[in-house]
Amino acid sequence: MNAAHIRSAERALSAGTWLIVAGAMLYSVLTVTPLAAAHTPAQWAWTAPILPTVVDAAVLIVIRLDAVLALLGGHGGKWPVVLRWMTGCMTLALNVADSALKNDLVGVAVHAVAPLLLIVTAEAGLAYRRAITAAVVALEAKEQAEREARERAAIERRDEAARREREEREHAAMLTREQREHEARMVREQADREAAARREEREREQAREDAERAERERLQYEREQRERDRERREQEAVERAERERTERVERERREQSEREERAARERAALLSAGPATEKLSEDDARSIVAAAHAEGMSVRTAAELCGWSVGWVSTRYAELRGPLNGVPADLAGTGR
Repeated sequence: MNAAHIRSAERALSAGTWLIVAGAMLYSVLTVTPLAAAHTPAQWAWTAPILPTVVDAAVLIVIRLDAVLALLGGHGGKWPVVLRWMTGCMTLALNVADSALKNDLVGVAVHAVAPLLLIVTAEAGLAYRRAITAAVVALEAKEQAEREARERAAIERRDEAARREREEREHAAMLTREQREHEARMVREQADREAAARREEREREQAREDAERAERERLQYEREQRERDRERREQEAVERAERERTERVERERREQSEREERAARERAALLSAGPATEKLSEDDARSIVAAAHAEGMSVRTAAELCGWSVGWVSTRYAELRGPLNGVPADLAGTGR
């Protein structure tokens, strides 16, 4: 049921109501006029049609204003009810009076049909219009809630994208800062080593000449040892980074595999129930449609599983294929 259906039902109700009102008013004028003329002085007989016209005009006013109040969701109080029943009873009494005075029970029954139909139609039409107004209000509230949910989802997606972008920028800045600090530390260490070597060289020049070769050999050995140590540390750092990367990739692969297995089990659980014997709730139907779409099932098969129409399922399939569904549907029941 949508707004078009509600408007169509309201137009049908209005057309039927006014058709019954018009027929009942015409029938009442034709029936009551002879009665009023028979009980009116001859010189005033021409005023006989005024009475049924006035009563029917009151009926017309009541029905029209009740329709407007029902559409607006208002209530006129007790006086509209009194006027509606009073005019209805007057119309009924005037239509059956002539037959009742002649003790013609068949005539009473025949002439009571139109006013009774008018009275019941006025009451039923009022109830129908109030029900239609309530349905329209509920439909508008539902559509508003859906719009707000879509807006909230869009805002959450934008916030999530901004958060990821901010984290990536911060991570890149941290890596750059660490790289610069490492380079500065290496420069300082190299400068310290060069200064130490120069000091040692000056000390060796001042020492005994016979210890210069041994000192040079010792310094050479120390430099080679430092180079080996540095190379070993760099190699260990490379191996540790590679090992951590391998472990991270393996962990992410296991987590992805677990998510896929869990999603497959959930879809299998939803689809294993078989064709629905009755129309499921919308949340359950959306979950089954999302599972069927992920499994590559046809629209008709999905419609049989959830009990909803093929058109409705086709619309859900289109939504699942659309750009707003880049994130897989939550099989737990989300999807509005």
